[in-house]
Amino acid sequence: MASEIEVLEDTTAAAAATPAEVPVAAAVAEEEALKDDVYTAAAYGDLEKLQRLVEAEGRPVGGTDASGYYALQWAVLNNRVAAAQYILEHGGDVNAVDHTGQTALHWSSVRGHIQVAELLLKEGAKVDAADLYGYQATHVAAQYGQTAFIYHIVAKWNADPDVPDNDGRSPLHWAAYKGFADSIRLLLYLDAHRVRQDKEGCTPLHWAAIRGNLEACTVLVQAGKKDDLMVKDKTGLTPAQLAADKNHRQVAFFLDNARRVHDSGCNRNPTFAKLSKVGLAPLLWCIAVVLLATYIHSVIAGQYNMGMPPAFGLFAWSGVFVATAGLVMFYKCSRKDPGYISANTRDSHNQRDDEPLLKMELDNPALLTGNWSQLCITCKIVRPVRSKHCSTCDRCVEQFDHHCPWVSNCVGRRTNGNSSCSSL
Repeated sequence: MASEIEVLEDTTAAAAATPAEVPVAAAVAEEEALKDDVYTAAAYGDLEKLQRLVEAEGRPVGGTDASGYYALQWAVLNNRVAAAQYILEHGGDVNAVDHTGQTALHWSSVRGHIQVAELLLKEGAKVDAADLYGYQATHVAAQYGQTAFIYHIVAKWNADPDVPDNDGRSPLHWAAYKGFADSIRLLLYLDAHRVRQDKEGCTPLHWAAIRGNLEACTVLVQAGKKDDLMVKDKTGLTPAQLAADKNHRQVAFFLDNARRVHDSGCNRNPTFAKLSKVGLAPLLWCIAVVLLATYIHSVIAGQYNMGMPPAFGLFAWSGVFVATAGLVMFYKCSRKDPGYISANTRDSHNQRDDEPLLKMELDNPALLTGNWSQLCITCKIVRPVRSKHCSTCDRCVEQFDHHCPWVSNCVGRRTNGNSSCSSL
């Protein structure tokens, strides 16, 4: 069994390494910088040399070099926008494919160059072009952790964030395999299939476990369900078993512990699970009401029978007033909105069903600056700073502190610690 996984991992690593030939080839180009050809000029963005070679010497820009790569590919690899524009204006084919089946857009995704990718797409580059392995630009970007690039081509150019390659692996598989947690968050936000199985039966969680990527496993587990932990590959192993087989003890322990949490009493007994989410507030409320009623019956009613002075009655009733006010405040604290953030919903008047939810927040400053941790995979929102998702309420809360079981509510922006837990 171990040998089969090793062979599979080696094969996957080899496939993933295919785009890595690009940076290696770039290093070779730098060593041969004195070459007087359009490929070197394009790679270095030497527009003056490029113009001389093309216009004065009549050299074509549409052919390939000795390695089978195009001048346009060298230009976009190094984000040479002016050189790429010049090549396209002088006969360069924006969708030309090299011997590996890759286009210039594939090469731009290796380093995540959005500016030059935007130029290619405006000139007609096919966002769904696939190479010999079935990799589209989203696959390559996921392999290199270019989260901003994925965000841009999906949000603006409707690239498919969940398309499988020839081996049935989606960008989420590759991001999990390489351990890029931010890319995983974004892809899950875009509704990438968490438990898609490739030709070996492996899900993204399997591949994260094989590589021992704890952060990737954490993101996938938090966004998933118990069934995600129990999926078996074609060899009959779960993600936790694969992690143990690869001697990734910390990952194996984490996945086993996550399964045990799901298997705890709260999940085996649905009724108890619902009661645990309700919290202790109803019970405390009932106890307080019973104690108050007992106080009124025993103390206040009793003082009249015992002939107590009127001042004692006033003092006793003031205690009832304070207790009642406390119950009212307790009820309001339990029912108050702690600062829930509304989840994204589609507006049928302004958005088509086939458009990604991400378009609704295309200009969100958090995404534009690359703060991917502010993405909530469950609520499909870009939450403000200091906001978190409460697993008990299953909602995002502004300025979230914790979920208080005593008041059965979250401590957030509208219910801070001074007005809730600390008062108890």
